[in-house]
Amino acid sequence: MIQLGYKLMSEEHGPRVLVANACRAEDAGFDFAALSDHFHPWLEAQGHAPLAWSVLGALAHATRQLGLMTAVTCPTFRYHPAIVAQGAATVALQSEGRFTLGLGSGERLNEAVVGGGWPDVSVRQERLAEALEIVRRLFEGGPQSYRGSHFTLEDARLYDLPESPPPIVVAAGGPQAARLAAGCDGLIATEPRRELVDAFVEAGGSGPRYAEIALCWAPREDQAREIAHRFFRWSGLGWSVLPELASPQAFAAATRSVRPEDLDESVALGPDVEQHVERIRPFVAAGFDHLILVQVGPEQKGFVEFFERELAPALRGAFGGEQPEREDSVDEASADSMIASDPPAYSGMRLGPAKKPRRTQ
Repeated sequence: MIQLGYKLMSEEHGPRVLVANACRAEDAGFDFAALSDHFHPWLEAQGHAPLAWSVLGALAHATRQLGLMTAVTCPTFRYHPAIVAQGAATVALQSEGRFTLGLGSGERLNEAVVGGGWPDVSVRQERLAEALEIVRRLFEGGPQSYRGSHFTLEDARLYDLPESPPPIVVAAGGPQAARLAAGCDGLIATEPRRELVDAFVEAGGSGPRYAEIALCWAPREDQAREIAHRFFRWSGLGWSVLPELASPQAFAAATRSVRPEDLDESVALGPDVEQHVERIRPFVAAGFDHLILVQVGPEQKGFVEFFERELAPALRGAFGGEQPEREDSVDEASADSMIASDPPAYSGMRLGPAKKPRRTQ
């Protein structure tokens, strides 16, 4: 049975708008929301990159039942893995068990900013494996120490831990990373490649299999094509190139020759629900069961309405899945204001109604 997720693109939206978008997505029936963790946007046109962990705290407060996850955080350069473990445990407590920790080996765009260089992919995978070991140890509770080739942990303990640690899912662009994910709780990918799922399962993986899928709803297909080109043309460079470029300016230069029509095969464009279903179908056929829908560009409100009205029923009818029971998380007027505006429009506004008392830990 599939689960339908909503991508919170921190590269395209400011922190308050991300929270408002998540509230509207919850009300529309999405099962979970996945937040990207960037220091820089891919392109200057996207224009945002708030700190993901601050946004996650606000999301935990503003939503009631929506699953939350990082898609994904790199725990090996900007952050020491101990800090990621502490942040994940805190968000799991704040969200009362609704958080999943998505981890990956990162991109130079975001990780080289701390001046640690950008090593070969094999070294990045080694660092990720060590980071996963540190995070898992800290989730066990009690004092923990670790000494590896890349990381050291000295007598560290997480004092605020949820009863059950958050699941860890690992991003994979190839079979080696998919096998690494098998030692954790799930897999996440961006391409409908059956060999990734097979490598995950053959290595003993049995958890959920997440896939990010790019869509661009707009009232007309030509509008969607122009929006996708402006905000998402970087995606066509592929994962042999994406981790290696250092700045939004480098991505702009690398995509200068990309035409709007070049995105037709990689992004579902426009208002036709069948086009979106067909774009998603290969991911389900490849074995992915948690689908993260990435609406490209600023038109999030229209997309969420389209999802609730047409796309969700079509996807659940085609691939299975149940509509979550709706529990309002933010009033409609507040959501409209927050989505339509940048921060000055909602200074001092509450991000959700009064809630039932939280459990104390």
